[in-house]
Amino acid sequence: MAENKSYTIVEYFGGDDGYRCGYCKNLKGNFSHGMWSHTMTVQDYQDLIDRGWRRSGKYVYKPIMKKTCCPQYTIRCHAPKFQPSKSHKKILKKINKFLSKGELPKGEDDGEPMDSVCEEAGPREHTKVSSLDVKCAAITDIQKKVAECPSVTEVQKEAGDAMPAGSETSRKDPVSVSDGRPAATAPKPGMGADPSRPPCRKAKDLRKERRLQREQMRQHADGVSTISSPNQPTSSQNNQSKSLEEFINESLPDSSSHCLEVRLVRSNPPSPQFKASFDASYQVYKLYQMAIHKDPPDKPSESQFRRFLCDSPLEAEYSPDGPEVGYGSFHQQYWLDGRIVAVGVIDILPTCVSSVYLYYHPDFASLSLGSYSALREIAFTRQLQKQSPKLSYYYLGFYIHSCPKMRYKGQYRPSDLLCPETYVWVPIERCLPHLDNARYARLNQDPDAGDARVLKDVGRALVLHRRTVMPYAVYCRKRRGSNDEPEVQQYAGLVGQDCAERILLYRS
Repeated sequence: MAENKSYTIVEYFGGDDGYRCGYCKNLKGNFSHGMWSHTMTVQDYQDLIDRGWRRSGKYVYKPIMKKTCCPQYTIRCHAPKFQPSKSHKKILKKINKFLSKGELPKGEDDGEPMDSVCEEAGPREHTKVSSLDVKCAAITDIQKKVAECPSVTEVQKEAGDAMPAGSETSRKDPVSVSDGRPAATAPKPGMGADPSRPPCRKAKDLRKERRLQREQMRQHADGVSTISSPNQPTSSQNNQSKSLEEFINESLPDSSSHCLEVRLVRSNPPSPQFKASFDASYQVYKLYQMAIHKDPPDKPSESQFRRFLCDSPLEAEYSPDGPEVGYGSFHQQYWLDGRIVAVGVIDILPTCVSSVYLYYHPDFASLSLGSYSALREIAFTRQLQKQSPKLSYYYLGFYIHSCPKMRYKGQYRPSDLLCPETYVWVPIERCLPHLDNARYARLNQDPDAGDARVLKDVGRALVLHRRTVMPYAVYCRKRRGSNDEPEVQQYAGLVGQDCAERILLYRS
């Protein structure tokens, strides 16, 4: 393989054994297929999550939907069409009030549910591939036995450390990742409510009204006539029509109690900014696991943190028609007054931003940072979509209808669930009645529909054997008497035709 090319290299583990469920706590009820990914292209991972796979570190797993205790349906939100609900607006206002006045909401954690790191999903360490095999497969020419072997994904130069870290900076972070464009100027803060007005009027509504009056006066002075519409929206209507970005970027007075900054740092390969903030980020994770997930002090170790939330099989990739920050794995860090209080682990892929995990300092649990970070990540997806039009979805991981506390992901509308049998996306409104009746449901109600991307000829699946790429059919001829065809057939059916003909399945 040429130096400027890369393969995805995986080991497949199957899914016969049951593991502890992080949702219902069933000790042996969680069943999933698993793969250890030594390296993976972003397009291959995009295709895999569109078939129900998900990563935890370098371990990639797919729930066995008809067998597992808590069926997990991949869910995505149409980011450009998203409008915050009433509860979302309440969370955004709560954050703004905290930043402005410095008052944490009263009471303990509001019980906001969070995903658990997939620690018991299955084997997490590779057992077969030597580091030398992977290194050779990644940087040297690999002999191809069949001329029609599919081409591999070309990867742009790895410039992770050379690329500046994206940063969302401001008094209250009105700008997302730095994209080289001039930042929008935030409106000047108002002076508060006019005492001559009734006390029920909000100061921000008065500021809007005064700005409108000044504009009308200016237009009148310039000889421009204005006609007031009899259906001019009221202040409550204006509030309802505000975009997500307007809520996030709402200006705060200069005397605000806190300053929030959101920084995007590449985690693989680790950027200088990621390395410099590693210890602080790990300490927040440790506190979070102990307070929120009740882990004993010795469990959230640094090695665990690296394995599940820092390590990633995705290399940095760049494309002329992609986002300026590139594709791959990142940490979106929330800095409050100069210290990290929350971190969102995300992957930027060809058509989506995929949420991996979120952890935060337990002192700020009452701020609903899980929901707030999801709203911020939707806004971030919308920003990236302006640079790369096909990147228009926000993946929230898995929707678990049988676990009531995990249904909150369905509140980010419009959203779709992935049919576990046909791998087509179905609007969540059409799915809920079926999930109310049964834990597992075929979401696509077309009885004649099937898996359109199933690999019909397992012999075409690519394998890596002794540092050589070959179709599985060639491998079988070399390894006469090999009895692994059922396993390879199962693997190929799970990853689909496109991935089976691109991804290298390691064979000893």
